Amino acid sequence: MPPIKDHPLRYALTGELHARPFPDVKVPQTVALLAIKQAGDAATRDRSGDIGHLVKLLRHYGAPLPDKDATHYYGAMGKYYLKWEQHTEFVTYTAFCDELTHRPFDPAEFDVFPATWLEEAPGERLTSALLRLVPLPEQEATVVEQLREWFVPESLAVAHVLDSDAVVATDFRIDPAGHLRFAVFASADTGARRVGRIIQRLFEIETYKTMSMLGFALVREVGADVGRMDRQLSDLMVAMSAKETEPEATLDALLDVSVELESLVAQSAFRFAGTAAYQAIVYQRVEALRETRFQGLQGFGEFMMRRYEPAMRTVNSMERRLERMSARASRTSDLLRTRVDVERSAQNQAILESLDRRADLQLRLQHTVEGLSVVAISYYAVSLVSYLLYPVAEYSGLGKGGLTAAVTLPVVGLVWWGVRRLRRKIG
Repeated sequence: MPPIKDHPLRYALTGELHARPFPDVKVPQTVALLAIKQAGDAATRDRSGDIGHLVKLLRHYGAPLPDKDATHYYGAMGKYYLKWEQHTEFVTYTAFCDELTHRPFDPAEFDVFPATWLEEAPGERLTSALLRLVPLPEQEATVVEQLREWFVPESLAVAHVLDSDAVVATDFRIDPAGHLRFAVFASADTGARRVGRIIQRLFEIETYKTMSMLGFALVREVGADVGRMDRQLSDLMVAMSAKETEPEATLDALLDVSVELESLVAQSAFRFAGTAAYQAIVYQRVEALRETRFQGLQGFGEFMMRRYEPAMRTVNSMERRLERMSARASRTSDLLRTRVDVERSAQNQAILESLDRRADLQLRLQHTVEGLSVVAISYYAVSLVSYLLYPVAEYSGLGKGGLTAAVTLPVVGLVWWGVRRLRRKIG
């Protein structure tokens, strides 16, 4: 095969598909999750700060350092194994330890992340969780007893997953130490890679669920403003039907509302789009668990349907509402502009009619002036002709007065005919 030049991103893009393999996790195990999100959006995020923060943690344990442009990391860190991933809006730290504490979900399990290092985090904690991985007891009653001890019953979501290879449970509540709790009971013949997939999917459900709920928080934040702008649009549409309302003033008020509305749409577009993407990932991860009911208790899918789905529907409803309001404001603006254009056309027609009347008056005045000009020109013309014919008056016997009277009518006729001809020629 002849040599061919590779695309500069060929290997990078192929490697991205294999960059985040599932970890191999043996039973028993304790796992700590930490997700950090910087303030602002993805465009203004300082990704170098994420790498720098990871390097500080690895240096604290004397572990190997990642590449400066790394977006993922997995390796030994003292007695732990650390899995670090950089996402579009956040980073996740997952620490695995094969030692079980005597106290389930002991807050000391989170000490893998030093307090001083947490204080220097380039962002805020998005979520954190502790997971306890233990062998699956032979009696399901033992599992039920432990779940009642560890979780809030009314919020408990539990299910058999991956062809009943394991039982997973959580209540999606924050415990007094500030962490969520997850429990995984794995059967003895469940492979380490399969256990790693279960843990990875549980943590992804939590992180993406939390990220998607940011859209719900935004809906609550802007709900009052959206309601106010909706009422203003309705009032402006009612005002349009009132003939005494000045359309220019109504149009100015509508433009103010439209600008505020479009600004809100632009600010919320990224968050709403992100919420839709994260919501889809959450449902995909729940489906990938292939859960079946455990002891008649609600599973993850049922929990999401009852607790999570209403929030997402609220976000979707707000997004559609903003789109409809924007379209309504645009249509109202077009109608107002049409009304303003019609009224201006009527005003222009009145102005043109006024100009026609003025032009007619000017024409009449011009005709009057022309008549006066004929008299004036005739007066001077008669005088000139009289002076010219005075010598003839002595021989004709008419006298100067008679001669002047004799030439007056012909001269006036000639002047009138000349002015008429000149006006016709110009016209």
